[in-house]
Amino acid sequence: MSSNPKQANRFRHLLAASIAALLATTGLAACSSSNAGDAAASDAATLRLGYFANITHALPLIGIANGTYAKVLGSTKLETQVFNAGPAAVEALFAGAIDAAYVGPNPAINAFTKSNGEAIRIVAGASSGGAQLVVAPQYTDAASLKGTTIATPQLGGTQDVALRFWLKSQGLSAPTTGTGDVTVAPQENAQTLDLFKQGKIAGAWVPEPWASRLVLEGGGKVLVDEATLWPKGAFVTTHLIVSTAFLTAHPQTVAKLLQAEYDTLQEVTADPAKAKAAANDALKALTGKQLKPAVLERAWNNLTLTLDPIAAALQTSADHAVEVGTTKKADLDGIYDLTLLNALLTNSSKPQASAAGLGKE
Repeated sequence: MSSNPKQANRFRHLLAASIAALLATTGLAACSSSNAGDAAASDAATLRLGYFANITHALPLIGIANGTYAKVLGSTKLETQVFNAGPAAVEALFAGAIDAAYVGPNPAINAFTKSNGEAIRIVAGASSGGAQLVVAPQYTDAASLKGTTIATPQLGGTQDVALRFWLKSQGLSAPTTGTGDVTVAPQENAQTLDLFKQGKIAGAWVPEPWASRLVLEGGGKVLVDEATLWPKGAFVTTHLIVSTAFLTAHPQTVAKLLQAEYDTLQEVTADPAKAKAAANDALKALTGKQLKPAVLERAWNNLTLTLDPIAAALQTSADHAVEVGTTKKADLDGIYDLTLLNALLTNSSKPQASAAGLGKE
């Protein structure tokens, strides 16, 4: 996983220690260190991974398309599935159709709470920022949105919760059932753009590149940049969740998945212009269309790609979801397992990622 033999050996030792700790805390530790080593050496035959055709998923977009993920996973076959929003990805994970997925915070919270803390673990971040409420020019403030329809990617998704909470903070109701001051219409992002152009919806709270497309192709304006609602503008847009059963059975495969994401981030950092073009090519392969240069530039500049899951923001996201009625209040302790990520970061001389008291580091 590393071109430097000494670094690779150091990572293997750190990884073995992390896997042993993981097995011990899940009650599957072997009776001897040699057995634990055998468990650590067990790669999955296949890894089924979900992600979105959004710039907020730039790391998997680029790394899957250019073969980095497949190369690092080695003998483990990579199978991918593209989703429109997190709730659908979580449903697929619950159904056993995928093993891991890149999703936003609220779908991860819902998966954790609905399964009583058993189904998933967040193992890394992927991006921060890149979500906005874009509206038609005639809407100048929250009050002017009364009686309108605003779109989001999916009920209970990260942008859906963000919109409903913001509307409530502005004194406008947007219930998940029945009528309110504003109608929130969860739908496919491509449909949102078409309806916005036709004037059939007032706007949408969406991730990139859709926010930029609404502005530059639909003639919209930004009413709310979500980054302005968070301390220092830092909030999780995308992180990586893994089925707890898969993480327990194949920690080494998960470690390789994290290595692939890390390697892709290094590629992006080394050559951002090449990375932007690669992300655009990947979008074309998945959707049949490339982003226009101005859209790509605007969307890219709204994002921060990072393996840090920005855990400090998760409890706030959970509280917002409870307040708007898309999930029930629950204890999030244990939702993070960052042991494999931190072994990788330590090996790479990078700062450790914090679980903010909500799991293992």
